[in-house]
Amino acid sequence: MPVTGHGANGRETNGDHGRRVGRRSRVLKAAGLVLAGGLVLGVGTAGWAYWHLNDNIKSVDINSALGDNRPPRGVTTPSPSSSAAASPLPTGSLNILVLGSDSRSGAENQELGGGSGTGARSDTAMVVHIDAGRTAATVVSIPRDTLVTRPSCPLPSGGSTEVAYRTMFNGAYAVGGPVCAVKTVESLTDVRMDHYVEIDFSGFAKLVDALGGVTVTTDEDIDDEDSHLTLEAGTHRLDGTTALALARTRHGIGDGSDLGRIGLQQKLVKALLDQISATDLLTDPTRLYRVAEAVTDSLTTDTGLDSLSELMSLGESLRGLSSDTVRTVTMPVAPAPSDPNRVVAREPEAGDLWESLR
Repeated sequence: MPVTGHGANGRETNGDHGRRVGRRSRVLKAAGLVLAGGLVLGVGTAGWAYWHLNDNIKSVDINSALGDNRPPRGVTTPSPSSSAAASPLPTGSLNILVLGSDSRSGAENQELGGGSGTGARSDTAMVVHIDAGRTAATVVSIPRDTLVTRPSCPLPSGGSTEVAYRTMFNGAYAVGGPVCAVKTVESLTDVRMDHYVEIDFSGFAKLVDALGGVTVTTDEDIDDEDSHLTLEAGTHRLDGTTALALARTRHGIGDGSDLGRIGLQQKLVKALLDQISATDLLTDPTRLYRVAEAVTDSLTTDTGLDSLSELMSLGESLRGLSSDTVRTVTMPVAPAPSDPNRVVAREPEAGDLWESLR
């Protein structure tokens, strides 16, 4: 016979049935606590990840440093649908100076060929012009060996640099950092740089690895002792270290000048766009986090892009871009009269190109 009695709360219990109800209640309560804990942990982890990625980003207040003595901002017409959306994505044209930093800081950069010093050089410089509507773009590479007039640049420690004539373009970054790089580009092009983005050696390699590699087709054999790259002509799947070596290669192709390296870098830009388009990061949170970590950990921006939300907004606004709608060109140059190993902007072609981006 079942045993009946009264529980501690004075209510009648009914033997085995009472014990089953009690166990079920405890199981459901435990499951509820686990679920609640999991939700709290998930929210906490997401919050930590956001904070961590946001904190990774380094920035420079270029607008404050340069003041108002700059080319005017481009004037764009708002998109017709912008008034209908509560928080529309930006659709105006943009000019972004993108630098690849040949950094010497940190063990990872030194291992990847950054050397043993403490400085850095801007061995890759691209002005990325995004058309109004943000479905097409032009990437203009500026050869590092271009002789330019470097304007006086403010220094973080106070004071300013002297104006320098017939000096190499990439020296601007070495002398005055991102602020001087932006001012020199604006002086050369008379185009306002709306944003500044810099990524270093290790960050580029990590990004390629996080995306699962990139596919690049080379038109000729490459054998460069300086970049430690040997590749036969053809199509190759490259990991981060090899892709970085390709970006740094100049002596193993063509005439050994910076112009050959620029062609390889432009191939890599399109390969990255193709790989990003082919990778559904939203369905793979682990890979998404690895990509975000790789990007933010080695990124320096202007203060207009120094948060995860601002970078995400920019990325969302560029979803219509693909490698087919991105044009890559090199600033027209000619051998420098004073030094056959250097180049100067070739006019009027260079001026016409920059005019088209204003």
